[in-house]
Amino acid sequence: MANSCIVMKFGGTSVGDAKAIERVAAIVCGRLPQRPVIVVSAMARVTDQLLRMARAAGSGDRKTALTLARELRERHYNTAGELLGTALFTQFHSDLGTEFEELEERLRGIAAVGELTPRTTDHVASFGEVLSSKLVTAALSAHGIGASLVDSRDCIVTDETFTRAAPLFEETNLKLTELVRPLIESGRVSVMGGFIASTRTGITTTIGRGGSDFSAAIVGAGLGAEKIEIWTDVDGMMTTDPSLCPDAHRIKVISFDEAAELAYFGAKVLHPATVLPAIQKNIPVYILNSMNPSCEGTRIAAQGPHCKNFFKAIAAKKRITIVDVAAPRMLLAHGFLRSIFEAFDRHRIPVDVVSTSEVSVSLTVDSNEQIPALAADLARLADVKYEGRKAIVCLVGENLREVPGIAAHVFGELSDVKIRMISQGASEINLTFVIDEDQVPAVVKRLHAAFFKDPDPEVFA
Repeated sequence: MANSCIVMKFGGTSVGDAKAIERVAAIVCGRLPQRPVIVVSAMARVTDQLLRMARAAGSGDRKTALTLARELRERHYNTAGELLGTALFTQFHSDLGTEFEELEERLRGIAAVGELTPRTTDHVASFGEVLSSKLVTAALSAHGIGASLVDSRDCIVTDETFTRAAPLFEETNLKLTELVRPLIESGRVSVMGGFIASTRTGITTTIGRGGSDFSAAIVGAGLGAEKIEIWTDVDGMMTTDPSLCPDAHRIKVISFDEAAELAYFGAKVLHPATVLPAIQKNIPVYILNSMNPSCEGTRIAAQGPHCKNFFKAIAAKKRITIVDVAAPRMLLAHGFLRSIFEAFDRHRIPVDVVSTSEVSVSLTVDSNEQIPALAADLARLADVKYEGRKAIVCLVGENLREVPGIAAHVFGELSDVKIRMISQGASEINLTFVIDEDQVPAVVKRLHAAFFKDPDPEVFA
């Protein structure tokens, strides 16, 4: 296709230092015939440091905020110095300097007011991506690649929900066509920061942590890319967490639905929202390792191939609290469930797993400090108990639809484990249950040994 392109997203560890950025330049060089558009995260740990300085300034601690900013300046100058020759570095030094002056000015302003708003938080958090996209553009140019910096805030338009803004796709797609498409046509490589965007009136927003993957999918969907490559520091999605099971296998290909379920239930490789814009346009997403670029990674496609194994992967999500709401006096009267979910909504607490009986409802939520207030609110409707230190274990596979007796098979392996809740059927592709958190390593190991003894070579590496 004459106007096709690919989108390559590099995460924080892939641009973490000069050596890592050199690797990125080499990888991009090998993809030039495919007309790449590059999306980069901030350098590893930079966003955390920016948020730390923003909080310090917000609490009036100007000195700490500025010290952290100076450390960051030093790190970016050193990286640029290692990457670029003297002439390029001199020109680049002042460009970086301007960004850091603006950052320090902003921090002084926050410290003077003594208040940190979501809007100002986004402004401070955006510097990481702005700086890394400038560094990567300069590094590609130093390698003789025709690279152009494109400020994502000029392309990705969002609403005004600061710190987790939602993209406005129609407007975004128009801007991408207007600003990025001509660069692709002229053979230039656009470099954009992930995670950052702006409102219709040009105020900086961020699309939430982990949002650089989402940015890559938004850009890929808007440009009708042939594929989206997410470059990280792992070889792809695995059958389970390799730190629990060193014999976990790489998944060669997985469906969008399976990948989204896994991401939601704790597989760290991918941000759950990431895949949505790509799914809608049927664009395959590849997860690849910038430290090991010859590995073919994991391909996420609209439909996965048929797999001989029951499951594709096992994920576990810890720090879960079970909330039990028992209402004998209501006998699940009309509107009872609605009033329960409205209470969760008021406290902005999302629910993972739900199980109901005639007189009670059990729900799992991520453990957080709002739970006591939620429980007090629910106590007006029913008797409420809650219990933390739980974990959700989720087995994902598209084969579950066809296989009878699969639950018996799973729980037969765990006949001595106390299982608190079970959910199957809400999604046709996962079987989910809740156990005590400290049992996760043993349970995952046993299930992995039982279900991945003989991995299908079409699907697993």
